[in-house]
Amino acid sequence: MPRLAIVMSPSIEAWVVTESPGKIARGDYVRFTLRHPIAGRAPVQVTKHALCLPGDRLETREHPSLISRTELDGWYFCNGELLGVSMSRAHNGMRLDHLRWSGVIRPGMVYVGSRHPRGFDSRYFGLVPIAKLTRMERVL
Repeated sequence: MPRLAIVMSPSIEAWVVTESPGKIARGDYVRFTLRHPIAGRAPVQVTKHALCLPGDRLETREHPSLISRTELDGWYFCNGELLGVSMSRAHNGMRLDHLRWSGVIRPGMVYVGSRHPRGFDSRYFGLVPIAKLTRMERVL
C-alpha cells in the first residue's frame, strides 16, 4: 500500500501525494522538511514543485515592493521565465527577507516553489539540496 501525504497548502494544486521513485525533473512535485521561523518552532513537511534545476540560470531582479514603497520585492526568473515575485510582508505582517542571488544553479541544488503569489518557497528560504527532496506524484 502506498504511503500517502496530505498537502495542507493552497499553493500546490494537489490534495494528496505519494512517493514516486525516479530522478527529479522540472515541474515534479517534491517533498522536504522545512525549518523556518514562519513555519513555527517545529519542522514541517512541505510539498512544492522543482522549478529551476542544476545548470539553469536563476536571476533575481529587485523592484519596489507592491506592499511598501520603502522595501523591495524580488522577481525570480529561470532561464528567462518568471517563476514568481516575493512579498516584503507575510499575511500576518511579519517581515519577509527574500533570496538575493543570481547565477547558474550548481549541481545538487534546486529552486522549489509554486505559481501561487503568496507561496512560501525558495523566494524566501533559498535553494534546496536535491538530496533532501523526495520526488512525489499527485494522487488527488
